[in-house]
Amino acid sequence: MKQAFLIPVYRHGATLRHVVDQLVPCNLPIIIVDDGNDEENKAFIAQVVKEVPLCQVVTLSKNSGKGKAVSAGIIAAHEQNITHVLQIDADGQHDTSRCSFFLEQSACHPEALICGYPEFDESVPSHRKKGRQFGNKWTQIVAWNPDIKDSMCGFRVYPVEQLYHIICKAHLDSYMSFDTEILVRLSWKDVPLLFYPVKVVYPKNGTSNFHVVKDNIRLSWMFTRLCCGMLLRVPLLSYRALKKRLQA
Repeated sequence: MKQAFLIPVYRHGATLRHVVDQLVPCNLPIIIVDDGNDEENKAFIAQVVKEVPLCQVVTLSKNSGKGKAVSAGIIAAHEQNITHVLQIDADGQHDTSRCSFFLEQSACHPEALICGYPEFDESVPSHRKKGRQFGNKWTQIVAWNPDIKDSMCGFRVYPVEQLYHIICKAHLDSYMSFDTEILVRLSWKDVPLLFYPVKVVYPKNGTSNFHVVKDNIRLSWMFTRLCCGMLLRVPLLSYRALKKRLQA
């Protein structure tokens, strides 16, 4: 097992250093993906990479969305024979003290996707929380998996090989819907999903890359595509569900 961190960065260069400093004690490679940032944010990224030897940067020529950024990082990890990456956002929302626990769980269950589910404080906007609950319910339906606790949290340990094969073969959403779609597709592949809590905060004056209209349209289109995929897989998914019920 060879573990690493993966941090997609777009417009969060100013908060990147704080996140990286929290990860350094783990002494693991840190793959930073520059998702077509402006010069100011590129300068922040370059400074972090220069001063922190564990860091490396993958640069996308233009902003392509979180899905493309994570995919580029997974490809880079695959090329370096890294087996598992802990994806964490660059904006400082996630409780980095949970990293060691999540990496330990991945070491104990190397075949699994280790997923964070958010424990929000009072800083979370109510519309974001309600929208998340709606999305989680639809995810359970299209994945044929009622045990999914959260589909959108960007704090996860991915098994690189399984994710790499899906990235190479499937047409995936390039933006915010990626987290949900890749979880569903891994569930379809019968990859075990393990969920553990992670505290999530929404910093005051934080920069959000979520576009209410565009990203909700993309989410709707993604769920439409996944519904079609689910229908094609109903016999297999039904068989698996029945098998698990008999084994319980």
